[in-house]
Amino acid sequence: MASRDLEEGSSLMADSITITDNRTGESMEIPIEDRGVAASAWSKLLPGIWFYDPGFTVTAACQSSISYVDGEAGVLLYRGYPIEQLAEHSTYLEVAYLLLNGELPTSEQFDTWRGEITHHTFIHENVRKRFLEGFHYDAHPMGMLLGSVGALSTLCAHSSSWSLVGSSPCTSR
Repeated sequence: MASRDLEEGSSLMADSITITDNRTGESMEIPIEDRGVAASAWSKLLPGIWFYDPGFTVTAACQSSISYVDGEAGVLLYRGYPIEQLAEHSTYLEVAYLLLNGELPTSEQFDTWRGEITHHTFIHENVRKRFLEGFHYDAHPMGMLLGSVGALSTLCAHSSSWSLVGSSPCTSR
């Protein structure tokens, strides 16, 4: 059990909470880790009880090393960088590199990254000729986008086996 040495008067306080089911009298101590408690710990004491949190205002869906949000304090960080700093001083491609690689790129890394991205943004001739021109003249743009993205995945057959970090989705083999 993780505990924090906090002195209040002469007593030490554990970094945990104790919950008691008043229906049964059963109690359980749950550790507080990373400023939160695991829902699975609550469910051991309260099986079949659901927690209602409209808007997920006090519910974390995951732990992320990519982003941090504190809505009450107005904080949004990407990989530790304030969003305001990224918006003012970084390009879209620099932030994309940051999200995938954990750090902003050096000028050499950025030049390589930009080249890779540029190479992979060309539209294959088959997509333009056989697919995009095949939509009805008044087709809804969202339907066209959805269909086009699906079609692009067929031009990169091995894309389902690549991992995000350190790989390119359509590297020639």
